[in-house]
Amino acid sequence: MDAKKSTGFRLSVMTLAIMNVTAVVSLRGLASEAVYGLSSAFYYLFAAIVFLIPTALVAAELAAMFSDKQGGVFRWVGEAFGARTGFLAIWLQWIESTIWYPTVLTFGAVSIAFIGMDQTHDMALASNKVFTLIVVLAIYWIATFISLRGLDWVGKISKWGGLIGTIIPAGLLIILGAIYLATGGHNYMDMKESFFPDLSKFDNLVLASGIFLFYAGMEMMGIHVMEVENPKRNYPKAIIIGSLITVCIFVLGTFSLGFIIPAKDINLTQSLLIGFDNYFRHFHISWAGPIIAIALMFGVLAGVLTWVAGPSKGIFAVGKAGYLPPFFQKSNSRGVQRNILLIQGGLVTLLSLLFVIMPSVQSFYQILSQLTVLLYLIMYMLMFAAAIALRYKMRDTDRPFRLGKGNALMWLLGGLGFCGSLLAFVLSFIPPGQIAVGSKTVWFSVLIIGCIVVVIIPFIIYAMRKPSWQDASTAAEFAPFHWEEPASTTKGISAQNGSSNSMNTNPSKTKQQ
Repeated sequence: MDAKKSTGFRLSVMTLAIMNVTAVVSLRGLASEAVYGLSSAFYYLFAAIVFLIPTALVAAELAAMFSDKQGGVFRWVGEAFGARTGFLAIWLQWIESTIWYPTVLTFGAVSIAFIGMDQTHDMALASNKVFTLIVVLAIYWIATFISLRGLDWVGKISKWGGLIGTIIPAGLLIILGAIYLATGGHNYMDMKESFFPDLSKFDNLVLASGIFLFYAGMEMMGIHVMEVENPKRNYPKAIIIGSLITVCIFVLGTFSLGFIIPAKDINLTQSLLIGFDNYFRHFHISWAGPIIAIALMFGVLAGVLTWVAGPSKGIFAVGKAGYLPPFFQKSNSRGVQRNILLIQGGLVTLLSLLFVIMPSVQSFYQILSQLTVLLYLIMYMLMFAAAIALRYKMRDTDRPFRLGKGNALMWLLGGLGFCGSLLAFVLSFIPPGQIAVGSKTVWFSVLIIGCIVVVIIPFIIYAMRKPSWQDASTAAEFAPFHWEEPASTTKGISAQNGSSNSMNTNPSKTKQQ
Protein backbone atom coordinates (compact mmCIF):
# COMPACT_ATOMS: atom_id res chain seq x y z
CA MET A 1 0.00 0.00 0.00
CA ASP A 2 1.33 3.38 -0.93
CA ALA A 3 1.67 5.53 2.09
CA LYS A 4 1.14 8.59 -0.04
CA LYS A 5 -1.99 7.34 -1.75
CA SER A 6 -4.63 10.09 -1.79
CA THR A 7 -6.64 12.29 -4.10
CA GLY A 8 -3.79 14.83 -4.26
CA PHE A 9 -5.69 17.34 -2.11
CA ARG A 10 -4.18 17.98 1.31
CA LEU A 11 -6.10 18.93 4.41
CA SER A 12 -4.50 21.34 6.86
CA VAL A 13 -4.39 20.49 10.54
CA MET A 14 -7.00 23.13 11.42
CA THR A 15 -9.31 22.15 8.54
CA LEU A 16 -9.38 18.53 9.69
CA ALA A 17 -9.82 19.63 13.31
CA ILE A 18 -12.88 21.70 12.35
CA MET A 19 -14.25 18.79 10.30
CA ASN A 20 -13.94 16.62 13.41
CA VAL A 21 -15.86 19.19 15.46
CA THR A 22 -18.62 19.51 12.85
CA ALA A 23 -19.02 15.72 12.58
CA VAL A 24 -19.26 15.12 16.32
CA VAL A 25 -20.80 18.15 18.04
CA SER A 26 -24.58 18.20 18.55
CA LEU A 27 -26.27 20.58 20.98
CA ARG A 28 -29.32 18.44 21.66
CA GLY A 29 -27.63 16.52 24.49
CA LEU A 30 -26.39 19.48 26.54
CA ALA A 31 -29.45 19.42 28.78
CA SER A 32 -28.90 15.78 29.79
CA GLU A 33 -25.53 16.72 31.32
CA ALA A 34 -26.55 20.12 32.72
CA VAL A 35 -28.37 18.34 35.57
CA TYR A 36 -24.95 17.35 36.93
CA GLY A 37 -23.71 20.91 37.34
CA LEU A 38 -19.94 21.25 37.76
CA SER A 39 -19.41 17.47 37.74
CA SER A 40 -20.60 17.40 34.12
CA ALA A 41 -17.12 18.64 33.18
CA PHE A 42 -15.67 15.51 34.80
CA TYR A 43 -17.87 13.28 32.65
CA TYR A 44 -16.97 15.14 29.47
CA LEU A 45 -13.24 14.95 30.16
CA PHE A 46 -13.42 11.31 31.29
CA ALA A 47 -15.30 10.25 28.16
CA ALA A 48 -12.91 12.22 25.95
CA ILE A 49 -9.87 10.46 27.44
CA VAL A 50 -11.26 6.91 27.48
CA PHE A 51 -13.41 7.09 24.34
CA LEU A 52 -13.14 10.12 22.03
CA ILE A 53 -9.37 10.20 21.55
CA PRO A 54 -8.93 6.38 21.42
CA THR A 55 -11.75 6.14 18.86
CA ALA A 56 -10.27 8.78 16.59
CA LEU A 57 -6.69 7.46 16.68
CA VAL A 58 -7.52 3.74 16.45
CA ALA A 59 -9.92 4.38 13.56
CA ALA A 60 -7.22 6.43 11.82
CA GLU A 61 -4.81 3.47 11.84
CA LEU A 62 -7.50 1.11 10.56
CA ALA A 63 -8.66 3.54 7.87
CA ALA A 64 -5.10 4.11 6.60
CA MET A 65 -4.37 0.39 6.71
CA PHE A 66 -7.33 -0.37 4.41
CA SER A 67 -7.51 2.92 2.50
CA ASP A 68 -7.62 1.05 -0.82
CA LYS A 69 -10.46 -1.30 0.16
CA GLN A 70 -14.20 -0.84 0.64
CA GLY A 71 -16.20 -1.80 3.70
CA GLY A 72 -15.31 0.56 6.55
CA VAL A 73 -16.00 -1.08 9.91
CA PHE A 74 -17.12 -4.25 8.06
CA ARG A 75 -13.62 -4.52 6.60
CA TRP A 76 -11.84 -3.70 9.85
CA VAL A 77 -13.72 -6.17 12.02
CA GLY A 78 -14.03 -8.78 9.27
CA GLU A 79 -10.28 -8.93 8.70
CA ALA A 80 -9.81 -9.68 12.41
CA PHE A 81 -12.73 -11.94 13.28
CA GLY A 82 -14.30 -13.12 10.02
CA ALA A 83 -17.01 -11.79 7.73
CA ARG A 84 -19.86 -12.89 9.99
CA THR A 85 -18.65 -10.64 12.82
CA GLY A 86 -17.79 -7.89 10.35
CA PHE A 87 -21.35 -7.99 9.05
CA LEU A 88 -22.59 -7.67 12.63
CA ALA A 89 -20.46 -4.52 13.05
CA ILE A 90 -21.71 -2.76 9.90
CA TRP A 91 -25.29 -3.84 10.72
CA LEU A 92 -25.04 -2.29 14.20
CA GLN A 93 -23.66 0.93 12.76
CA TRP A 94 -26.61 1.17 10.39
CA ILE A 95 -29.39 0.04 12.75
CA GLU A 96 -28.29 2.23 15.67
CA SER A 97 -28.48 5.27 13.41
CA THR A 98 -31.99 4.16 12.40
CA ILE A 99 -33.06 3.98 16.05
CA TRP A 100 -31.30 7.29 16.74
CA TYR A 101 -33.37 9.27 14.24
CA PRO A 102 -36.54 9.58 16.37
CA THR A 103 -34.50 10.90 19.32
CA VAL A 104 -32.71 13.63 17.39
CA LEU A 105 -35.90 14.47 15.49
CA THR A 106 -37.75 14.83 18.79
CA PHE A 107 -35.33 17.68 19.45
CA GLY A 108 -36.22 19.05 16.00
CA ALA A 109 -39.92 18.94 16.89
CA VAL A 110 -39.22 20.84 20.11
CA SER A 111 -37.32 23.46 18.09
CA ILE A 112 -40.36 23.98 15.86
CA ALA A 113 -42.64 24.21 18.91
CA PHE A 114 -40.50 27.06 20.27
CA ILE A 115 -40.85 29.17 17.13
CA GLY A 116 -43.74 30.94 18.88
CA MET A 117 -43.34 33.89 21.27
CA ASP A 118 -45.25 32.46 24.27
CA GLN A 119 -42.94 30.13 26.22
CA THR A 120 -45.77 28.56 28.22
CA HIS A 121 -47.66 27.69 25.04
CA ASP A 122 -44.43 26.53 23.36
CA MET A 123 -43.61 24.17 26.25
CA ALA A 124 -47.10 22.67 26.16
CA LEU A 125 -46.89 22.14 22.40
CA ALA A 126 -43.42 20.55 22.71
CA SER A 127 -44.85 18.04 25.23
CA ASN A 128 -47.76 17.11 22.96
CA LYS A 129 -47.20 13.57 21.65
CA VAL A 130 -49.30 13.95 18.51
CA PHE A 131 -47.54 17.16 17.48
CA THR A 132 -44.11 15.63 18.14
CA LEU A 133 -44.95 12.46 16.21
CA ILE A 134 -46.17 14.39 13.16
CA VAL A 135 -43.11 16.64 13.09
CA VAL A 136 -40.67 13.74 13.63
CA LEU A 137 -42.09 11.83 10.67
CA ALA A 138 -42.36 14.94 8.47
CA ILE A 139 -38.71 15.97 8.98
CA TYR A 140 -37.43 12.42 8.57
CA TRP A 141 -39.24 11.77 5.30
CA ILE A 142 -38.16 15.17 3.95
CA ALA A 143 -34.57 14.17 4.75
CA THR A 144 -35.09 10.81 3.03
CA PHE A 145 -36.45 12.36 -0.15
CA ILE A 146 -33.55 14.83 -0.22
CA SER A 147 -31.11 11.91 0.23
CA LEU A 148 -32.70 10.16 -2.75
CA ARG A 149 -31.69 13.17 -4.86
CA GLY A 150 -28.01 12.30 -4.36
CA LEU A 151 -24.96 13.32 -2.34
CA ASP A 152 -24.66 16.74 -4.00
CA TRP A 153 -27.94 17.81 -2.38
CA VAL A 154 -26.99 16.19 0.93
CA GLY A 155 -23.56 17.84 0.95
CA LYS A 156 -24.82 21.37 0.35
CA ILE A 157 -27.60 21.24 2.96
CA SER A 158 -25.41 19.46 5.53
CA LYS A 159 -22.60 21.99 5.17
CA TRP A 160 -24.78 25.07 5.73
CA GLY A 161 -27.01 23.33 8.25
CA GLY A 162 -24.02 22.37 10.39
CA LEU A 163 -22.77 25.95 10.41
CA ILE A 164 -26.14 27.66 10.95
CA GLY A 165 -27.73 25.07 13.21
CA THR A 166 -24.81 23.88 15.36
CA ILE A 167 -21.60 25.91 15.34
CA ILE A 168 -23.14 29.41 15.45
CA PRO A 169 -25.78 28.55 18.12
CA ALA A 170 -23.08 26.85 20.24
CA GLY A 171 -20.89 29.94 20.14
CA LEU A 172 -23.87 32.20 20.84
CA LEU A 173 -24.98 30.13 23.86
CA ILE A 174 -21.49 30.29 25.39
CA ILE A 175 -21.19 34.05 24.77
CA LEU A 176 -24.63 34.70 26.29
CA GLY A 177 -23.68 32.69 29.37
CA ALA A 178 -20.45 34.62 29.85
CA ILE A 179 -22.11 38.03 29.43
CA TYR A 180 -24.96 36.96 31.72
CA LEU A 181 -22.57 36.17 34.58
CA ALA A 182 -20.39 39.21 33.91
CA THR A 183 -23.39 41.55 34.12
CA GLY A 184 -24.60 40.14 37.45
CA GLY A 185 -27.17 37.60 36.29
CA HIS A 186 -28.30 35.07 38.90
CA ASN A 187 -26.30 31.84 38.63
CA TYR A 188 -28.50 28.78 39.26
CA MET A 189 -25.54 26.41 39.21
CA ASP A 190 -24.09 25.44 42.58
CA MET A 191 -20.46 26.48 42.18
CA LYS A 192 -19.53 24.94 45.54
CA GLU A 193 -20.31 21.37 44.56
CA SER A 194 -17.46 18.98 43.80
CA PHE A 195 -15.95 18.55 40.34
CA PHE A 196 -15.83 14.82 41.08
CA PRO A 197 -19.27 13.13 41.12
CA ASP A 198 -20.55 10.65 43.68
CA LEU A 199 -19.80 7.46 41.75
CA SER A 200 -21.53 5.33 44.39
CA LYS A 201 -24.96 6.40 43.09
CA PHE A 202 -25.26 4.16 40.06
CA ASP A 203 -28.75 5.35 39.11
CA ASN A 204 -27.30 8.85 38.68
CA LEU A 205 -24.71 7.62 36.19
CA VAL A 206 -26.98 6.45 33.39
CA LEU A 207 -27.47 9.89 31.87
CA ALA A 208 -23.73 10.42 32.07
CA SER A 209 -23.08 7.17 30.20
CA GLY A 210 -25.00 8.67 27.31
CA ILE A 211 -22.18 11.17 26.91
CA PHE A 212 -20.26 8.52 24.99
CA LEU A 213 -22.79 8.87 22.19
CA PHE A 214 -22.06 12.62 22.12
CA TYR A 215 -18.59 11.70 20.88
CA ALA A 216 -19.75 8.93 18.52
CA GLY A 217 -18.98 9.29 14.83
CA MET A 218 -15.34 10.31 15.17
CA GLU A 219 -14.34 7.01 13.54
CA MET A 220 -15.78 8.29 10.26
CA MET A 221 -13.08 10.97 10.16
CA GLY A 222 -10.47 8.23 9.85
CA ILE A 223 -11.18 8.04 6.12
CA HIS A 224 -9.36 11.38 5.71
CA VAL A 225 -6.12 10.25 7.32
CA MET A 226 -4.35 9.89 3.95
CA GLU A 227 -5.44 13.37 2.86
CA VAL A 228 -3.24 15.02 5.52
CA GLU A 229 0.34 16.05 4.84
CA ASN A 230 2.64 13.97 7.07
CA PRO A 231 -0.26 12.04 8.69
CA LYS A 232 1.91 10.41 11.38
CA ARG A 233 2.54 13.83 12.92
CA ASN A 234 -0.33 16.04 11.77
CA TYR A 235 -3.32 13.67 12.09
CA PRO A 236 -2.88 13.17 15.88
CA LYS A 237 -2.36 16.93 16.20
CA ALA A 238 -5.66 17.60 14.37
CA ILE A 239 -7.43 15.02 16.54
CA ILE A 240 -6.16 16.60 19.77
CA ILE A 241 -7.13 20.12 18.63
CA GLY A 242 -10.56 18.95 17.42
CA SER A 243 -11.12 17.01 20.64
CA LEU A 244 -10.21 20.02 22.81
CA ILE A 245 -12.59 22.28 20.85
CA THR A 246 -15.34 19.65 21.08
CA VAL A 247 -14.90 19.25 24.84
CA CYS A 248 -14.85 23.04 25.34
CA ILE A 249 -18.10 23.45 23.39
CA PHE A 250 -19.79 20.70 25.40
CA VAL A 251 -18.49 21.85 28.82
CA LEU A 252 -19.09 25.59 28.32
CA GLY A 253 -22.41 25.02 26.55
CA THR A 254 -23.62 22.76 29.37
CA PHE A 255 -22.51 25.31 31.98
CA SER A 256 -24.34 28.06 30.08
CA LEU A 257 -27.59 26.10 30.44
CA GLY A 258 -26.90 25.45 34.12
CA PHE A 259 -26.35 29.17 34.75
CA ILE A 260 -29.85 30.12 33.53
CA ILE A 261 -31.98 27.05 34.47
CA PRO A 262 -32.15 25.37 37.92
CA ALA A 263 -31.08 21.71 37.78
CA LYS A 264 -34.47 20.54 39.10
CA ASP A 265 -36.25 22.25 36.18
CA ILE A 266 -34.08 20.85 33.39
CA ASN A 267 -35.98 18.90 30.73
CA LEU A 268 -34.03 16.71 28.28
CA THR A 269 -35.96 17.74 25.20
CA GLN A 270 -36.87 21.38 25.92
CA SER A 271 -34.18 22.95 28.10
CA LEU A 272 -31.85 24.08 25.31
CA LEU A 273 -34.64 26.19 23.77
CA ILE A 274 -35.82 27.33 27.20
CA GLY A 275 -32.26 28.37 28.03
CA PHE A 276 -31.98 30.47 24.89
CA ASP A 277 -35.41 32.01 25.58
CA ASN A 278 -34.39 32.89 29.16
CA TYR A 279 -31.19 34.55 27.96
CA PHE A 280 -33.03 36.48 25.26
CA ARG A 281 -35.62 37.73 27.76
CA HIS A 282 -32.85 38.76 30.18
CA PHE A 283 -31.16 40.82 27.46
CA HIS A 284 -34.53 42.11 26.12
CA ILE A 285 -34.14 40.50 22.70
CA SER A 286 -37.01 38.00 22.86
CA TRP A 287 -37.52 38.41 19.12
CA ALA A 288 -34.39 36.28 18.62
CA GLY A 289 -36.06 33.18 20.14
CA PRO A 290 -37.92 32.06 17.00
CA ILE A 291 -34.80 32.70 14.90
CA ILE A 292 -32.61 30.40 17.00
CA ALA A 293 -35.38 27.78 17.05
CA ILE A 294 -35.50 27.76 13.25
CA ALA A 295 -31.69 27.58 13.08
CA LEU A 296 -31.58 24.61 15.46
CA MET A 297 -34.30 22.83 13.48
CA PHE A 298 -32.28 23.36 10.31
CA GLY A 299 -29.25 21.93 12.11
CA VAL A 300 -31.26 18.83 13.03
CA LEU A 301 -32.26 18.35 9.39
CA ALA A 302 -28.62 18.70 8.31
CA GLY A 303 -27.44 16.19 10.92
CA VAL A 304 -30.08 13.66 9.94
CA LEU A 305 -29.20 14.09 6.27
CA THR A 306 -25.54 13.32 6.99
CA TRP A 307 -26.41 10.10 8.79
CA VAL A 308 -29.18 9.03 6.41
CA ALA A 309 -26.67 9.13 3.55
CA GLY A 310 -23.79 7.58 5.56
CA PRO A 311 -24.37 4.22 7.33
CA SER A 312 -27.06 3.24 4.81
CA LYS A 313 -24.56 3.68 1.99
CA GLY A 314 -22.03 1.56 3.90
CA ILE A 315 -24.34 -1.40 4.40
CA PHE A 316 -25.53 -0.96 0.78
CA ALA A 317 -21.96 -1.48 -0.50
CA VAL A 318 -21.50 -4.53 1.72
CA GLY A 319 -24.89 -5.87 0.63
CA LYS A 320 -23.93 -5.69 -3.04
CA ALA A 321 -20.90 -7.87 -2.24
CA GLY A 322 -23.34 -10.69 -1.43
CA TYR A 323 -24.38 -10.11 2.17
CA LEU A 324 -27.93 -8.81 1.61
CA PRO A 325 -30.78 -10.08 -0.62
CA PRO A 326 -31.12 -8.41 -4.06
CA PHE A 327 -34.12 -6.37 -2.86
CA PHE A 328 -31.82 -4.35 -0.57
CA GLN A 329 -29.33 -3.76 -3.39
CA LYS A 330 -31.73 -1.76 -5.56
CA SER A 331 -30.79 1.83 -6.32
CA ASN A 332 -32.46 4.67 -8.17
CA SER A 333 -31.21 6.37 -11.36
CA ARG A 334 -28.76 8.43 -9.27
CA GLY A 335 -27.20 5.34 -7.70
CA VAL A 336 -28.75 6.06 -4.28
CA GLN A 337 -29.68 3.07 -2.09
CA ARG A 338 -33.44 3.52 -2.63
CA ASN A 339 -34.86 0.36 -1.02
CA ILE A 340 -32.62 0.53 2.05
CA LEU A 341 -33.69 4.14 2.62
CA LEU A 342 -37.37 3.20 2.29
CA ILE A 343 -37.02 0.22 4.67
CA GLN A 344 -35.14 2.49 7.07
CA GLY A 345 -37.98 4.99 6.86
CA GLY A 346 -40.49 2.29 7.71
CA LEU A 347 -38.49 1.33 10.81
CA VAL A 348 -38.23 4.96 11.92
CA THR A 349 -41.99 5.35 11.51
CA LEU A 350 -42.64 2.22 13.57
CA LEU A 351 -40.27 3.31 16.34
CA SER A 352 -41.87 6.74 16.45
CA LEU A 353 -45.20 5.11 17.28
CA LEU A 354 -43.70 4.19 20.67
CA PHE A 355 -44.94 7.62 21.69
CA VAL A 356 -48.33 6.06 22.38
CA ILE A 357 -47.05 3.66 25.08
CA MET A 358 -44.37 5.74 26.79
CA PRO A 359 -45.52 7.98 29.66
CA SER A 360 -43.98 11.11 28.17
CA VAL A 361 -42.01 12.48 25.25
CA GLN A 362 -39.03 12.78 27.58
CA SER A 363 -39.14 9.10 28.61
CA PHE A 364 -39.48 8.03 24.97
CA TYR A 365 -36.46 10.18 24.12
CA GLN A 366 -34.41 8.64 26.95
CA ILE A 367 -35.19 4.96 26.33
CA LEU A 368 -34.47 5.19 22.59
CA SER A 369 -31.29 7.14 23.34
CA GLN A 370 -30.15 4.38 25.70
CA LEU A 371 -30.89 1.64 23.15
CA THR A 372 -28.92 3.60 20.57
CA VAL A 373 -25.98 3.89 22.97
CA LEU A 374 -26.02 0.14 23.71
CA LEU A 375 -25.97 -0.89 20.06
CA TYR A 376 -23.32 1.60 19.03
CA LEU A 377 -21.09 0.60 21.95
CA ILE A 378 -21.18 -3.06 20.85
CA MET A 379 -19.87 -1.92 17.47
CA TYR A 380 -17.14 0.14 19.13
CA MET A 381 -16.04 -2.78 21.32
CA LEU A 382 -15.72 -4.90 18.17
CA MET A 383 -13.69 -2.15 16.50
CA PHE A 384 -11.24 -1.74 19.38
CA ALA A 385 -10.81 -5.51 19.76
CA ALA A 386 -10.24 -5.85 16.01
CA ALA A 387 -7.54 -3.16 15.99
CA ILE A 388 -5.59 -5.00 18.69
CA ALA A 389 -6.09 -8.42 17.04
CA LEU A 390 -4.89 -7.14 13.65
CA ARG A 391 -1.57 -6.10 15.18
CA TYR A 392 -0.91 -9.85 15.44
CA LYS A 393 -2.98 -11.33 12.60
CA MET A 394 -1.69 -8.83 10.02
CA ARG A 395 1.56 -7.81 11.65
CA ASP A 396 3.44 -7.48 8.35
CA THR A 397 0.83 -5.32 6.61
CA ASP A 398 1.91 -1.76 5.86
CA ARG A 399 0.42 0.84 8.20
CA PRO A 400 0.90 4.35 6.75
CA PHE A 401 -0.42 5.73 10.02
CA ARG A 402 0.65 3.65 13.01
CA LEU A 403 0.14 4.14 16.74
CA GLY A 404 3.63 3.72 18.18
CA LYS A 405 6.50 1.56 16.98
CA GLY A 406 5.51 -1.51 18.95
CA ASN A 407 2.10 -2.68 20.17
CA ALA A 408 2.09 -0.97 23.59
CA LEU A 409 0.32 2.22 22.47
CA MET A 410 -2.32 0.23 20.57
CA TRP A 411 -2.95 -1.89 23.65
CA LEU A 412 -3.23 1.28 25.76
CA LEU A 413 -5.60 3.20 23.48
CA GLY A 414 -7.52 0.16 22.21
CA GLY A 415 -7.81 -1.17 25.76
CA LEU A 416 -8.96 2.22 27.08
CA GLY A 417 -11.57 2.47 24.34
CA PHE A 418 -12.81 -1.07 24.87
CA CYS A 419 -13.03 -0.78 28.67
CA GLY A 420 -14.65 2.66 28.46
CA SER A 421 -17.23 1.34 25.99
CA LEU A 422 -17.88 -1.69 28.19
CA LEU A 423 -18.38 0.51 31.27
CA ALA A 424 -20.83 2.75 29.44
CA PHE A 425 -22.61 -0.33 28.05
CA VAL A 426 -23.25 -1.73 31.54
CA LEU A 427 -24.32 1.63 32.99
CA SER A 428 -26.76 2.22 30.13
CA PHE A 429 -29.08 -0.50 31.44
CA ILE A 430 -29.66 1.34 34.73
CA PRO A 431 -32.86 3.47 34.74
CA PRO A 432 -31.99 7.13 35.40
CA GLY A 433 -33.05 8.51 38.76
CA GLN A 434 -33.73 11.98 37.32
CA ILE A 435 -36.37 10.96 34.76
CA ALA A 436 -39.74 9.24 35.10
CA VAL A 437 -39.42 6.35 32.64
CA GLY A 438 -42.67 4.68 33.65
CA SER A 439 -42.60 0.94 34.28
CA LYS A 440 -39.11 -0.40 34.89
CA THR A 441 -40.31 -3.65 33.35
CA VAL A 442 -40.93 -1.81 30.09
CA TRP A 443 -37.55 -0.08 30.39
CA PHE A 444 -35.54 -3.28 30.84
CA SER A 445 -37.66 -5.20 28.33
CA VAL A 446 -37.11 -2.66 25.56
CA LEU A 447 -33.36 -2.47 26.17
CA ILE A 448 -32.62 -6.18 26.72
CA ILE A 449 -34.99 -7.59 24.09
CA GLY A 450 -34.06 -4.80 21.70
CA CYS A 451 -30.34 -5.61 21.97
CA ILE A 452 -30.87 -9.36 21.62
CA VAL A 453 -33.14 -9.07 18.59
CA VAL A 454 -30.94 -6.53 16.80
CA VAL A 455 -27.79 -8.63 17.34
CA ILE A 456 -29.43 -11.90 16.23
CA ILE A 457 -30.88 -10.54 12.96
CA PRO A 458 -27.55 -10.13 11.09
CA PHE A 459 -26.50 -13.68 12.00
CA ILE A 460 -29.78 -14.98 10.55
CA ILE A 461 -29.29 -12.95 7.37
CA TYR A 462 -25.70 -14.16 7.09
CA ALA A 463 -26.74 -17.81 7.50
CA MET A 464 -29.37 -17.43 4.74
CA ARG A 465 -27.05 -15.80 2.17
CA LYS A 466 -26.86 -17.29 -1.32
CA PRO A 467 -24.39 -16.91 -4.20
CA SER A 468 -27.19 -15.27 -6.21
CA TRP A 469 -27.16 -12.34 -3.79
CA GLN A 470 -23.81 -11.19 -5.14
CA ASP A 471 -23.98 -8.34 -7.64
CA ALA A 472 -21.71 -9.47 -10.48
CA SER A 473 -21.25 -5.91 -11.75
CA THR A 474 -19.66 -4.74 -8.49
CA ALA A 475 -18.13 -7.92 -7.05
CA ALA A 476 -14.72 -7.11 -8.51
CA GLU A 477 -14.71 -3.77 -6.65
CA PHE A 478 -14.97 -5.45 -3.26
CA ALA A 479 -11.53 -6.85 -2.42
CA PRO A 480 -11.35 -10.19 -0.60
CA PHE A 481 -10.26 -10.43 3.03
CA HIS A 482 -6.60 -11.25 3.57
CA TRP A 483 -7.44 -14.79 4.67
CA GLU A 484 -9.42 -15.37 1.46
CA GLU A 485 -6.42 -14.75 -0.76
CA PRO A 486 -4.76 -17.91 -2.15
CA ALA A 487 -1.32 -16.35 -2.01
CA SER A 488 -1.72 -14.72 1.40
CA THR A 489 1.56 -14.53 3.29
CA THR A 490 0.07 -13.28 6.54
CA LYS A 491 1.10 -15.47 9.45
CA GLY A 492 -1.03 -16.84 12.22
CA ILE A 493 -4.33 -17.02 10.30
CA SER A 494 -6.29 -20.23 10.34
CA ALA A 495 -7.65 -21.31 7.00
CA GLN A 496 -10.71 -22.51 8.83
CA ASN A 497 -11.40 -18.97 10.01
CA GLY A 498 -11.69 -17.78 6.44
CA SER A 499 -13.70 -20.68 5.07
CA SER A 500 -16.22 -20.88 7.87
CA ASN A 501 -16.84 -17.18 8.37
CA SER A 502 -16.94 -15.69 4.91
CA MET A 503 -18.33 -15.73 1.45
CA ASN A 504 -15.43 -15.58 -1.02
CA THR A 505 -16.39 -12.45 -2.88
CA ASN A 506 -13.52 -12.36 -5.35
CA PRO A 507 -10.93 -15.07 -4.80
CA SER A 508 -8.92 -14.20 -7.90
CA LYS A 509 -8.03 -10.76 -6.67
CA THR A 510 -4.95 -10.54 -4.44
CA LYS A 511 -3.63 -7.78 -2.26
CA GLN A 512 -0.09 -6.48 -2.53
CA GLN A 513 1.48 -6.46 0.89
